[in-house]
Amino acid sequence: MSSNGKTVGLAHADVTRGFYRVAIVGAASLKGKEVAEMLEQRNFPSTEVKLLDDDETLGQLEALRDEITFIQGIRAEQFEGMDFTFFASDADSTLKNWKQARDAGSAIVDLSYALGEEPGASVRSPWLERELGVISTPELQPGPAVVAHPVAVILAMLLSRVQAAASIAYAAAVVYQPASEYAQKGMDELHQQTVNLLSFQPLPKKIFDVQVAFNMVSKFGEESTQSISAVSDRVTQHYRKITGNAKVPIPSILTVQAPVFHSHSIAVNLQFEDKTDVAQISAALGGEHVSVVPSSQEAPNNVNAAGQNEVLVSVTPDGFNPRSVWLWGAFDNLRIAAASAVECAESMAAARPRGQIQ
Repeated sequence: MSSNGKTVGLAHADVTRGFYRVAIVGAASLKGKEVAEMLEQRNFPSTEVKLLDDDETLGQLEALRDEITFIQGIRAEQFEGMDFTFFASDADSTLKNWKQARDAGSAIVDLSYALGEEPGASVRSPWLERELGVISTPELQPGPAVVAHPVAVILAMLLSRVQAAASIAYAAAVVYQPASEYAQKGMDELHQQTVNLLSFQPLPKKIFDVQVAFNMVSKFGEESTQSISAVSDRVTQHYRKITGNAKVPIPSILTVQAPVFHSHSIAVNLQFEDKTDVAQISAALGGEHVSVVPSSQEAPNNVNAAGQNEVLVSVTPDGFNPRSVWLWGAFDNLRIAAASAVECAESMAAARPRGQIQ
């Protein structure tokens, strides 16, 4: 990463020119806004970024590259001439609209996890691909690139680095999930539950069907359309796919809904074949996208991780087991998902014609 916070990722393209036309479906969503910002931060070579969303946000004004633009409706003709389409919407919207974008010739980047089982789709993490030395072969007509869950990406990066320095016998992780994983509606429900609790009013439970304000739960109510166990399953599935045949241990995972709006926290226990120490593990962890926080500084937390393009992690010894350490980390879930999505597009751009509009 360069000193100005921008990562060099387009060696094949002249970023001073615009080559590609881009659409963001779900542009008003939390992920959609992050994708738009990340495209600008990474100087993605685009001549146009089209913002698309459902009827609820139609005509809404958004700032894009120091200009004001408006959100347009999702229609088949909107995808004509688009080189890349990012689906930052919910899964239902992605399933409803992605084939229109594909049939129009657009490459697909899916942040909704909806297309993981589609023919030709691949779950991807460019960060981990670099970490493991995986070379992605450009395809003229690539299938959908499904952005790996941020928790899977971070766990895989941490464990792969530690494994290279000390043999891991067992790994377990507790994932503290923020409300922003369920988009703006999840954040709104947490906010309203907090307000209503303080004023002794009934709690809205449309999203979680359980009290999440001032509370932590490992299971949602029966009426919720969401499932915490499904999150753990998805993280494990994505972890297996992005690590592939690499000799990286697969951790046991427990996901807990935390009463926070933004950013994940994770507690990871690592048990080793032989005795190890904090200094050895800390040295192994440091590098691109991982900032190791010494014990003399403020510990990683949801607040100081927000807006960061990396995971903040601290290492502490296990007081009862000399062959074990604890990792405590925090990272911006939306930021990392958006960065991964744009890097997927950058790698796919190598196979698309440059200097012309398709």
